[in-house]
Amino acid sequence: MQDSFYHYLLTQRSDDQADLVSIFAHNAALDHAFPKQSQNYHEITEYLELTAGYLPSMDVFDDAWQRYLDNC
Repeated sequence: MQDSFYHYLLTQRSDDQADLVSIFAHNAALDHAFPKQSQNYHEITEYLELTAGYLPSMDVFDDAWQRYLDNC
């Protein structure tokens, strides 16, 4: 069984503040309402579009999602 997107995203945190996915991962880790068990692109997209003010662009999510798929 594949890990949730959130679990994968946590592996992308780093001290490199130049990487937007790393910044997204850091902020998602602080977001207690993030859909932590989801593997569903549409569910996570809807959540981020409606509630995640910390994401500067959905392009960052799309990049992180592609990395997640490549890692599976």
